[in-house]
Amino acid sequence: MDTEAEIAQKFWKALKSDRVTMLALAGVEDGSSQPMSAQLLEEDEERGGPVWFFTSKDTDLARQAGASHRAQMHFSSKGHDLFAAVHGTLSAVDDAAMVDRLWSPWIAAWFEGKSDPKVHLMRFDPEHAHIWLNENSMMAGVRMLLGRDPKKDYRDKVAEVRLR
Repeated sequence: MDTEAEIAQKFWKALKSDRVTMLALAGVEDGSSQPMSAQLLEEDEERGGPVWFFTSKDTDLARQAGASHRAQMHFSSKGHDLFAAVHGTLSAVDDAAMVDRLWSPWIAAWFEGKSDPKVHLMRFDPEHAHIWLNENSMMAGVRMLLGRDPKKDYRDKVAEVRLR
């Protein structure tokens, strides 16, 4: 049986490892999620964020988000053993020191260097999440064939978690 804290810890570990999320702005007409690479600082994992994203200032996401906007981040781990819907606030950050700290060869591939005027750093401050663990997916089919109720296997694998 997993506690909410254990489920949240599994989420942060999976996000740090897999990094690709779908990020969307709340309430934006015809807005859609788009894949983004999440970055976490080591010291922020324990306290639940923030999650950092780089994008270009000329993207729809950057323009529509403005200085700050409610947003959702959706995540599925590579092995599909964890899913999450995370709600929070996405904010533009103008901080050269933080850009330096988060910069990597992967980010550099998208820009003409750290001083590229299009570099746009965003901070996602998560507030709450709905997290599903799917750790028993293969065994659930076997148990169903043997007449067991699969809902029992998942009862303790879902958490509504306050992240802030």
